[in-house]
Amino acid sequence: MAINSIGLDTEKTKGLTNDLNQLLANFQVYYQNLRGIHWNIKGKAFFDLHIKFEELYTDANLKVDEIAERILTLGATPLHTFEDYTKAAKVPVGKNISNDEKAVELIVESLSELLKMERSILESSEEANDEGTNSMMSDFITEQEKTVWMMKAWLGETV
Repeated sequence: MAINSIGLDTEKTKGLTNDLNQLLANFQVYYQNLRGIHWNIKGKAFFDLHIKFEELYTDANLKVDEIAERILTLGATPLHTFEDYTKAAKVPVGKNISNDEKAVELIVESLSELLKMERSILESSEEANDEGTNSMMSDFITEQEKTVWMMKAWLGETV
């Protein structure tokens, strides 16, 4: 078994970096969706949602950087082209969404997809004894579950 400079099995980290790149690509699509709905939202909830969407895209932008830096820390290269992102994306692409409910539904659907990926990475990082990735995924999951709950509450739904 080959060990990298931070003490992790290189075979296991290879699988993790592939999964992290998948997550990175999907976060980039999610980020761009948030920018789009931030710019295009209309209606009586405009002021509240415009601010909320900015908060979410700012957070997503930070997470994109964290994921890319984790990939680099594990010894791989993060995806960094729109072509790569669209090929790897499972998060739905939102185009020309200005309706408040459709925008919030897009966020819930996107976060639900991201959470599936993060839970899978959490399992793999635990098996690889990769506490750095494990901790990052755990933090992301906790925060995003709360956001899903809040968005569903805004829609008048339960989780």
